[in-house]
Amino acid sequence: QLIRKTNVHASSPASQRTTFATNPLPRFPIPRAVRHSSADPSSVTSSFSLQLGKSPPASPAMEQQQHAAAARRMATLASHLRPHRTSQMEEVSILKGSNCRAKGAAPGFKVAVLGASGGIGQPLALLMKMNPLVSVLHLYDVVNTPGVTADISHMNTGAVVRGFVGQPQLEDALTGMDLVIIPAGVPRKPGMTRDDLFNINAGIVRTLCEGIAKCCPKAVVNVISNPVNSTVPIAAEVFKKAGTYDPKRLLGVTTLDVVRANTFVGEVLGLNPTDINVPVIGGHAGVTILPLLSQANPPCSFTSEEVSYLTSRIQNGGTEVVEAKAGAGSATLSMAYAAAKFADACLRGLHGDAGIVECSYVASQVTELPFFASKVRLGRCGIEEILPLGPLNEFERAGLEKAKKELAESIQKGVSFIKK
Repeated sequence: QLIRKTNVHASSPASQRTTFATNPLPRFPIPRAVRHSSADPSSVTSSFSLQLGKSPPASPAMEQQQHAAAARRMATLASHLRPHRTSQMEEVSILKGSNCRAKGAAPGFKVAVLGASGGIGQPLALLMKMNPLVSVLHLYDVVNTPGVTADISHMNTGAVVRGFVGQPQLEDALTGMDLVIIPAGVPRKPGMTRDDLFNINAGIVRTLCEGIAKCCPKAVVNVISNPVNSTVPIAAEVFKKAGTYDPKRLLGVTTLDVVRANTFVGEVLGLNPTDINVPVIGGHAGVTILPLLSQANPPCSFTSEEVSYLTSRIQNGGTEVVEAKAGAGSATLSMAYAAAKFADACLRGLHGDAGIVECSYVASQVTELPFFASKVRLGRCGIEEILPLGPLNEFERAGLEKAKKELAESIQKGVSFIKK
């Protein structure tokens, strides 16, 4: 047939031959069914469609299933971006609360960052999105969370990111969480101490912990909001009032003091700070921060001048950053790094990894104080063991007494805030 058509065009007028030259017939192989005049016309059509790379027409039932599957996929995507149900989402039966997960998300833990739009919260949210142990990441703040969520959600890592904004969405942000990290609160400014932040941040921590007690009472809670020496006791009192207090699951984040100690010791000794581990005990403000340089690993020998210099710089590291930023903020980036490092340790403990030891400000009996920062071993239930302080030299024993005096006042201040 193709030959006959070609011959016809060859004997046609020039105008027709020109048309043929610019629009040649396609050179498809002729299906076998076409070569036999006895072939069923429907089979010829089907065979020709397959040769052209087309699928045979779908049945009405199949089309309906395809449309339903597409609708489910689109509704699931919408629910990841806007986790609160709309009338359209309610029509999709598979989308029910925490069942909504990104297709292919890696198994892991559900983590909430409360205060995710702030100077610490944003870089912390980014670092948690990168953690392979996180499967669901909830970002909560009173403002700007949708933008932070949209930005971080584009990262091609396994965690599903959802944003929540404002007090009405706090419970949705917390429901079902395994780990809750609280960097919420106002930052320090030049001339301010951590205690100057108390009146504002104490109320914020109380509100957030009330939500935790209601929606995820078994979650491990990492408190970053300053003053940590007071906000951790505040959280404990809130949980006690709610009947959900578990001291093994409440941890104040003092990792930045350890990070600074390792860094500054590395600078003095000319060593890589990742190879150094200096335990820091006490609290998380001024003289309550007590680096145990005598227990540094690897063992180091310091002059009295070096000990004095390092101790002072570690204790005043936050002030150093506040003054350097000249009113533009506090230690947000290094704090986010330290918080992510500690959160990763908590997640590895929950995962069942062995030998996870970090310093943290927790309910403790290593001293006469109800709360104290020291080395703790982390596990599936949060804190598995609080380790002893170990031997202290004379300088460290004197520093410990100073630290305990100020700590006692800060702890009582937090307890009184809830009981008043």
